[in-house]
Amino acid sequence: MSIRINRLKRRKIISEINVVPYIDVMLVLLVIFMVTAPLITTGILNLPEVSKTAPKKENVVTIEIRGNESIKIKSPNDKLSKVVTPSTLLENIERIQSSSGNSAVVISAEKNVPYDRVLETIETLHSGGITRVGLLVKKKK
Repeated sequence: MSIRINRLKRRKIISEINVVPYIDVMLVLLVIFMVTAPLITTGILNLPEVSKTAPKKENVVTIEIRGNESIKIKSPNDKLSKVVTPSTLLENIERIQSSSGNSAVVISAEKNVPYDRVLETIETLHSGGITRVGLLVKKKK
């Protein structure tokens, strides 16, 4: 009788993956990494040294576009600013650049100036061959 009962009891099939060997291997690799990581030597790197000099101040021509659409030019050589019309803007900028070299042009516009007006100014400068054009922005506080 006992033999029959044993035959009737069959072993259940284990249908799950045994992850214990995987965890063992990962822990061994972790220990090896932790032991060898401090042994890695870093190379000595000699960086070049730079003397402390003041940055070269570049001559910049500033174009201010006001809310009433008036245009003011500030020249780097002249301490005075000059109010010009859109039609004479390029002529004045070319005259300033011929006397002070190929200086950069920075456009500053008030908030209420339409962006089309700023784009027209940039296009006018580009059509005159002035390529070093930038926009002056206000930093956020």
